[in-house]
Amino acid sequence: MTEVTLTIDGIKTTVKPGTTVLQAADSIGIHIPRLCYHPHLSIPGACRVCLVEIQGVPKPVTSCNYAVQEGMKVSTHSAKLRQLRRDIVELILNNHPQDCQTCERNSHCELQKLAYELGVRERLFHVKERNRHPKDLSSFAVIRNPEKCIFCGRCVRVCDEIQGVSNLSQHHRGTNMVVAPAYEKDMQDSVCVHCGQCANVCPTAALLEHSYTDDVFRILMDPKKHVVVQTAPSIRAAIGEGFGYPIGTPVTGKMVTALRLMGFAKVFDTNFAADLTIIEEATEFLHRLEKNEKLPLITSCSPGWINFMEHFYPELIPYASTCKSPMSMLSSLLKTYYAKKAGIDPKDIYVVGIMPCTAKKYEAKRAEHTAPEGYPYTDAVLTTREIIWMMKSYGIDFKHLPEGDFDSPLGESSGAADIFGTTGGVMEAALRTAYEKLTGNICENLDFHQVRGVEGAKEAELQINGKTISIAVANGLNNAKKVLNKLKSGEKQYHLIEIMACPGGCISGGGQPYPPEGMHILDPELTQQRAKALYAIDSNKKIRKSHENESILKLYEEFLGTPNGHKAHELLHTHYNAKLPKGIV
Repeated sequence: MTEVTLTIDGIKTTVKPGTTVLQAADSIGIHIPRLCYHPHLSIPGACRVCLVEIQGVPKPVTSCNYAVQEGMKVSTHSAKLRQLRRDIVELILNNHPQDCQTCERNSHCELQKLAYELGVRERLFHVKERNRHPKDLSSFAVIRNPEKCIFCGRCVRVCDEIQGVSNLSQHHRGTNMVVAPAYEKDMQDSVCVHCGQCANVCPTAALLEHSYTDDVFRILMDPKKHVVVQTAPSIRAAIGEGFGYPIGTPVTGKMVTALRLMGFAKVFDTNFAADLTIIEEATEFLHRLEKNEKLPLITSCSPGWINFMEHFYPELIPYASTCKSPMSMLSSLLKTYYAKKAGIDPKDIYVVGIMPCTAKKYEAKRAEHTAPEGYPYTDAVLTTREIIWMMKSYGIDFKHLPEGDFDSPLGESSGAADIFGTTGGVMEAALRTAYEKLTGNICENLDFHQVRGVEGAKEAELQINGKTISIAVANGLNNAKKVLNKLKSGEKQYHLIEIMACPGGCISGGGQPYPPEGMHILDPELTQQRAKALYAIDSNKKIRKSHENESILKLYEEFLGTPNGHKAHELLHTHYNAKLPKGIV
């Protein structure tokens, strides 16, 4: 049988065998309530909210894991189903905190939305004492609040099935059940890579980014501090979603103006340091290629990937680029180069990074990114979600703001820097520069389509100046495993590998806006639309190669000296350390 015909709420439809009732309903625009279900994760049938009635079946069934059958007649809405769903939601709410008004997910909570739609207006089930669990605030990146967990299992599945980390699992049974790392360790003491994908798929506020918004609010009111901000490439393609713009709308200028209105003394662009990263990384790659040693070079921009490598692939640390991420590079320059030019004591400069990534919060706290004097180069990291909320908290009318420009000299960038925010972007930017350095010729075709697209893993071979350059690009850590295991086994030989921890790259980072209703953070369509915005910015820029950024060239002339030179290594490069005994995967 190639097709199955069934009727849902009186509407006849035809689907492929193996399709679930819920998927069939979605395909014709019939929405069945759900909580644990996620279209890009396995199906546990845990919450039971998606119950439907099937003619001839004596009891309601869970539509998320019930396969369609020929001639099936399904009813998704009835008084009985509504009551059953209400009972389930009321039981969940019975053991849930009553703090919607002060909850970080207020108005973005799937449980709250479902309770409203089902007409739950009071708590009909009461117990003397709710289950109590301490909040886990140990991680600099992701906090865990077990009291808000509804045991949907999404976080467990995304950590295992998409990221391959398997840090979270359900412990105990019944009323004592809790979702936590192995042995119920704190997040900071676990194998968590701080990517934040668990927070992205959590329907409530059981998992959230560790917020530093109060610190930034406070410091913006301190007249003794010179507070500056930098914004990552992918932010400009996503921040507009928080203000009603269609997905994939670039709003760079309005974002800059809004940040100035918040009180930041200077607004710099992380893209500047992305160009700088390419100069340093391409130089590093060409040196290795010339000596035919420590190949492949593996890019190091993604802190989630770096954490993953330190935990699970420590033997590959020598192959990772020693370049800091663009955020950490720019922060280092802000408290050295910029501080000197502006005549400000570095200790009086407070650097805020606006990042799509919760792992950047952890990166900022790493000892390797601390100045010799003991202060951090990056003082606070805010996610896209957090800066959207802060702007709204200020009452900023984002849509009607005039266009602003980044401050100089650390605000100019090429188009190559913009595409850092999507999977394959770092590779493409590096190839534009490496090609010209290898051949001595102008790279006429700047669009390396071989590395574009949201597929989890891509491989290609490029002919450059008589050399065959073998490359690989992976996004999502389970996909990274596929590439790295080929490398370890000797099945494949690569020259250059780009790995981004999050599916689709930074545009789907753990701190990006929650997608609109009907979409999910792992949806390829969402990723593609955000990536399209970055490629559009790139194609419309006059300068599209990192090594043609005049401000970068001036920086080397005035301050850094030569790429990969002593000063550059001192400020722009770092090192990594194994976090578990070798071989534990």
